[in-house]
Amino acid sequence: MKLIILDRDGVINQDSDAYIKSPGEWVPIPGSLEAIARLNYAGYRVVIATNQAGISHGLFDIETLNRIHEKMHRLTYEAGGAIEAIFFCPEADDNHPQRKPNPGMFEDLAVRLRIDLKGVPAIGDSLRDLQAARTVGARPILVLTGKGQLTQQKLTTDFANIEVFNDLSSTVDTLLAENN
Repeated sequence: MKLIILDRDGVINQDSDAYIKSPGEWVPIPGSLEAIARLNYAGYRVVIATNQAGISHGLFDIETLNRIHEKMHRLTYEAGGAIEAIFFCPEADDNHPQRKPNPGMFEDLAVRLRIDLKGVPAIGDSLRDLQAARTVGARPILVLTGKGQLTQQKLTTDFANIEVFNDLSSTVDTLLAENN
């Protein structure tokens, strides 16, 4: 089974420093939904792992998050793709084990899907995404959409050899070429 883990905001959809608080604010990055469809057609299971601290901050509730995700599922389906599962952490406390950069969300994902995450591509736009992926042995990949350009500027020598791509679509081009 081939699996890929995606962060949501800044990878699949436009990000906002003020949080994505409604379905209307959820706007896909051009080519991202089609990239998910291409992954599905190549046999990948697509899973999302996303911090959603806006819930803890009282900016939106779980019902609103569900409506945002319903929109994402619908638009992805309309583009020919599917997202198998969404794992999220509503906590704002950086010490919470499920909140990236901590590995809890990834560990939970591995248990629920009964899979070893070693080498599994994990695509994100923030250092938190890369750290969580690396901690569980996944393959951290940075995209320059969302907060990716800022993240790239701040990368330490620990992440000097990290793979960097312009966006999800160009990342998928490379991943699919590797498997052919």
